[in-house]
Amino acid sequence: MASPALAEIPGAYGMWGDMPRSKPATSGGFGMFKPNKQKAQPSVAAFGPAAMKPQKPPQFSGKPKALMQGGGKPAISAQAPQVVSYSKGHKKGSVVVDQSQKKLYYVLGDGKAYAYPVAVGKKGFKWTGTQKVSGVKAWPDWVPPEEMRQRKPHLPVKMTGGINNPLGAKAIYLGSSLYRIHGTNDSSSIGTEASSGCIRMHNGHVVHLAKLVKQGTPVHVVN
Repeated sequence: MASPALAEIPGAYGMWGDMPRSKPATSGGFGMFKPNKQKAQPSVAAFGPAAMKPQKPPQFSGKPKALMQGGGKPAISAQAPQVVSYSKGHKKGSVVVDQSQKKLYYVLGDGKAYAYPVAVGKKGFKWTGTQKVSGVKAWPDWVPPEEMRQRKPHLPVKMTGGINNPLGAKAIYLGSSLYRIHGTNDSSSIGTEASSGCIRMHNGHVVHLAKLVKQGTPVHVVN
């Protein structure tokens, strides 16, 4: 499992938590998936689904720091999303990410599912397939891969977990891949194609989902 991992410009802080397409994951024994062939200091209040107002991101200049502090780690309450009708044939207890709808479904059974709004990969960074949950971590550190730091030299070598960290309050790791379902420090990106492959959620929502999944939970990513 890879260590936890800005956008096209330094100011678009909310894209930090996503991985480049140039390093796709392998099956690693957790299920196969493939990239598509088609070629993008908030306040604590920004962590709830209702807090959709964009936050002004920190600006960086000069030589990047080897270690950057992620800020405080406030208590984030789990927030349940809407329950909707669901009849796509997936088993109870599975997770389905519908990239076209920008929704993540947790299947409850009996034709119902939780429906969470999410941010998905931008053009050229989407992928499809199935992975399995391999772990969950609260307030994870973020270590940008070398390839990403070469493209974005202002990135720190490492950022500790906290409210400024782009991985947000929780990260749900997918197999041995570099992809994660995680929180965000940029709630305004939810509902858009904004990431480099990871699935972003509001922090209250990812805390809720993390209580439902377990190691081995299947995660199906579809178009």
